[in-house]
Amino acid sequence: MSTINWSEEVKHDRRRFLRNAAMSFAAAELVTMGAANAQSNKATEVPAIKPGTNTSFGVLKQINAGLLNIGYAEAGPADGPAVVLLHGWPYDIHSYVDVAPLLASAGYRVIVPYLRGYGTTRFLSSETVRNAQQSAVALDIIALMDALKIQTATVAGFDWGARTADVMATLWPERCKAIVSVSGYLISSPAGNQVPLPPEPASLFWYQYYFATPVGKAGYAKYLDQFNKFIWHQASPKWNFDDATYDRTAASFNNPDHVDIVMHDYRWRLGLADGEQKYDDLEKRLAELSPITVPTITMEGDANGAIHAPSAAYRNRFSGKYEYRLITGGVGHNLPQEAPQAFAQAVVDVDGYAGGQSA
Repeated sequence: MSTINWSEEVKHDRRRFLRNAAMSFAAAELVTMGAANAQSNKATEVPAIKPGTNTSFGVLKQINAGLLNIGYAEAGPADGPAVVLLHGWPYDIHSYVDVAPLLASAGYRVIVPYLRGYGTTRFLSSETVRNAQQSAVALDIIALMDALKIQTATVAGFDWGARTADVMATLWPERCKAIVSVSGYLISSPAGNQVPLPPEPASLFWYQYYFATPVGKAGYAKYLDQFNKFIWHQASPKWNFDDATYDRTAASFNNPDHVDIVMHDYRWRLGLADGEQKYDDLEKRLAELSPITVPTITMEGDANGAIHAPSAAYRNRFSGKYEYRLITGGVGHNLPQEAPQAFAQAVVDVDGYAGGQSA
């Protein structure tokens, strides 16, 4: 999952930012208003699908891209407009197992990669720093697009994936036709995470503080499946997933770099682990928290157990064509897997905002 800030200074930081006004009743009213206004111009109606209808992508592909050999699923026509779907922690490509065929049937070329530290994605060199700072992860996806000869794509994600979509749209807007970002504007900085939090919101990020310790790293490695299944329940308290659904994703955590990548991600956010100097200029640009200019739909589930900001709190971070959608019915943090039709529809609609299905 990702990060926010309780204070005005760092309210743009995801987890801390999100904890801020997320629990206020007035914010809930604003969310409802945003949902009421989210009447989309649906040129293409995505058909209904029961979550869990699909369980597999079939044969996965591998490609060298940047620092990685990236494992990814692909669906849809090779000459269709590209859509890149990005997962978060502790999830994997199966978050999109029902979304991908919906988009493929609508004519899109759908790419669903394992992020660094997950599934069949591997570092090409043992010497590469196991770094998960936000600019490095975003560069992985730019490198993947280059390797696949995709100049522009609609980029959609949740959790780490939403943060990555936001980063890509900020640093390389020419590569992003449009984005879908669950929970809004998730760009952060280590400096922005230094304001102490009150006890209640701090307790909601227990795992970040746990990961900051040697025993936390050891505990995550020892109890990996139990830990991540617990996070699934915390983040999506109304999602009645079965063991088979969890196990399909849990297999992706058996990556030799998974623990190191997760630890670095959360320690870097808190300023407890260094980033790499070669990314400093990119991180300085991201720390400015500039508005995202490409067409955007932000989304939220009405039962998201990961603390999140109300839509009004990040509305001014999107200066292009924009829409917010609240997805009701007990939908939690893993929105694309819990509400695949709604997520796929958002991708189709935001593509329409950007000018439709031109290749």
